[in-house]
Amino acid sequence: MEEKVSGGNHVLVVPYPSQGHINPMLQFSKRLCSKGLRVTMLTTIFISNSMHLQSSSLLGSVQLDFISDGYDEGGFAEAASIESYLSRMQEVGSKSLRELINKYNSSDKPIDCVVYDPLLIWVLDVAKEFRLLGAAFFTQMCAVNFIYYHVYHGLLKVPILSPISVPGLPLLHPRDAPPFVCDPAFYPAYFHLVINQFSNIHKADLLLVNSFYKLEDQVVDSMSKVFPVLTIGPTVPSFHLDKAIPDDTDNVLNLFELDTSPITWLKQKPPESVIYISFGSMVCFSSHQMEEIAFALMATGFNFLWVIPDFNTKNLSKEMGKKIDACGRGLIVNWAPQLEVLSNHAVGCFFTHCGWNSTLEALCLGVPMVALPQWTDQPTDAKFVEDVWKVGIRLKEDENGIVTREEIQNSIRVVMEKELGREMRSNAKKWKELAIEAVTQGGTSDHNINLFIKHLKKS
Repeated sequence: MEEKVSGGNHVLVVPYPSQGHINPMLQFSKRLCSKGLRVTMLTTIFISNSMHLQSSSLLGSVQLDFISDGYDEGGFAEAASIESYLSRMQEVGSKSLRELINKYNSSDKPIDCVVYDPLLIWVLDVAKEFRLLGAAFFTQMCAVNFIYYHVYHGLLKVPILSPISVPGLPLLHPRDAPPFVCDPAFYPAYFHLVINQFSNIHKADLLLVNSFYKLEDQVVDSMSKVFPVLTIGPTVPSFHLDKAIPDDTDNVLNLFELDTSPITWLKQKPPESVIYISFGSMVCFSSHQMEEIAFALMATGFNFLWVIPDFNTKNLSKEMGKKIDACGRGLIVNWAPQLEVLSNHAVGCFFTHCGWNSTLEALCLGVPMVALPQWTDQPTDAKFVEDVWKVGIRLKEDENGIVTREEIQNSIRVVMEKELGREMRSNAKKWKELAIEAVTQGGTSDHNINLFIKHLKKS
């Protein structure tokens, strides 16, 4: 049973409006509710109209409310540019957030604390206008946040063109660092967004990170010398960890319609015989790269379940789709319940872009990985997957920036068949046990969540 350490405090949780940021903060919110807090999580009006909520009961005690980002009809796609979206979201979102806090403060449910995604630095500024406790919630791993911290403070000079040393991290080559710091001209608006997370962090009362201590102990120790860090993850549904929160089985907010047919398909496959392939909700490969992936999957001889969202289906030719159907071992779907897939005994390998949520989910379910990172935090996540946690292989691009079918096929075979792959599987199961230990009552993350709640009581 969860330890009830508080009651009555009302926490407002404000994620950056994308699925990869919403779900971790929702899972944290559910943890807080299980410990007796009142939690309201905000999404934008557009997101609220777009998300596929499996069941409102699966939110537990978490309440949803909505603010405007200035693009209520079309969301990000309605904006003329990234810069336009971020600027208008700050302008309209700040006003909308003030109105919402005033609404709650005029009721019998006043806000005590705002937990915010640091990508939305303006949320902390609004919280402090109301003299509220402000807690930053970093949805990415500690190592990536610490790299951005060093860049913001001029401790790392960009662009990064040679190996870098950051306290607590392994030596990072440019290919291991977030692309934003290797090439600031690569999506410059996002470069400024991630670096400026630290522009007002000194105003935050607490810093929360979606990781757990033993996963990044050296990084956490180094960061803690600069500012206090509370690791409160992994923010994976309780059913897959300590089973302390009833009915908490899956991430219930989805921006794509789920297809449950893969689960039936997986039940018919032998243990550890399936390659699961998913590159998240944003990665879009070229037709050439999709073709290389497809040929590699068919050549392995293994069954494979490949998630290809609608926006990327245009890059897989109809002819290739027919070849996959003809091989009799592949299933392509638009979206799948990833946790349910990864926890299925038939899955033997996760071919992933190494987004932090996907990486954590694989670790928590003991599944080894083949990594094909693209941008943001993914190269650094993949570096840790391969060299620190030793639970997977990172694919190498050729001189044209393409990962060849031979490279993909050989790496999958190592994970699925070779002795090194068995060692990766064993390591993955070890990290699964440590993840469960962290969130179980008395574990490091559970302890840190209790510290957060006790801080609320003192304020």
